Amino acid sequence: MADVLVQSAKLPGNARQLAIYLVRDKLALCAALFLIVLLACVLFGPLLAGDLASKLGLRHRNLAPFSAEQGFMYVLGADTLGRPILARLIVGAQNTLGIAAAAVLCSMATGGMLGLIAGYSERWYSHVILRLADVIMSFPSLLLALIVLYTLGPSITNLVIVLAITRMPIFIRTARAEVLELRERMFVSAARSMGASSGRILFRHIAPLVLPTLGTIAAIDFATVILAESSLSFLGLGIQPPDFTWGAMVANGRGYLSSAWWIAFWPGLAILLTTLSLNILASWARTVADPLQRWRLQSLRKAPR
Repeated sequence: MADVLVQSAKLPGNARQLAIYLVRDKLALCAALFLIVLLACVLFGPLLAGDLASKLGLRHRNLAPFSAEQGFMYVLGADTLGRPILARLIVGAQNTLGIAAAAVLCSMATGGMLGLIAGYSERWYSHVILRLADVIMSFPSLLLALIVLYTLGPSITNLVIVLAITRMPIFIRTARAEVLELRERMFVSAARSMGASSGRILFRHIAPLVLPTLGTIAAIDFATVILAESSLSFLGLGIQPPDFTWGAMVANGRGYLSSAWWIAFWPGLAILLTTLSLNILASWARTVADPLQRWRLQSLRKAPR
């Protein structure tokens, strides 16, 4: 059925080929479908859940899962204050993924810009940028985040800034390595001989070639940022009540593992499946982008009926 849909879809050649590769890799296809469902929950779920995620229902406190007698939102059970776990998972997904996306975009934009400058220029500030990246990388990212958030206080803004700073060195080094190779190519020499300024060469000719690599790194790093945010929220240094994320939900349910395991189990499972799906899809994307590895997907054949 999936192959028929791909063949009948009116897609451009490259998009259709990517869809065929995705259908052939069943694990990557499941990961992509899960992420699509998760994205739909993030975009439209809060409209369906309404205020159930924060509305107290003491009659339903610690309600066991797999029963829809109280409504569909209670199918995964309820927490200690009677709030449906499913509704809180949907709202928590919006907060978790929103913070992670903001942190990754900030680190990619800032780190990519600094990496472009450090790779193209040979002046003193390029060395300062590299030493700054070395200093940040010398500290464990979670420990650095704990120190900064404990000093400045937990808030969404501080959390995004800290997560962006801790992930910035990988974008700086990746962008610099790409620029060091691209600046020696013929089109850069031609643009320089025609009188193009350094800024025009860097941002008009080199940056578009570096951006796809940074986008791939950002997709891979997204799962790491989700885990880091969940860890900080679990320790109480992330987003603060009444807002919550999956990590905060796990922290709220850790004291009830023996009596109400579902309070911590479902958000922990959501973190696991999301990060696993992102890593699987990123690995598939690396395989597709590498001509030396693409044969693994090209050699897959439809199983005989």
